[in-house]
Amino acid sequence: MTDEKHRESEEEPIPAWQLFYDNIFLLFFFGIAIPTLVYTVWGLMEIVQIPQLPIAP
Repeated sequence: MTDEKHRESEEEPIPAWQLFYDNIFLLFFFGIAIPTLVYTVWGLMEIVQIPQLPIAP
């Protein structure tokens, strides 16, 4: 009985999300990269929206 269950579990493919969540280094990378990109883009958007000062004569 246990051999049959063991064989059935080996035949099932591992879901992609489980492989993603099991990889701690990939989670660490995305945990650092995504906030960095978001805050960089946000900061650039804020800089672009700053009005230019008129040039004094």
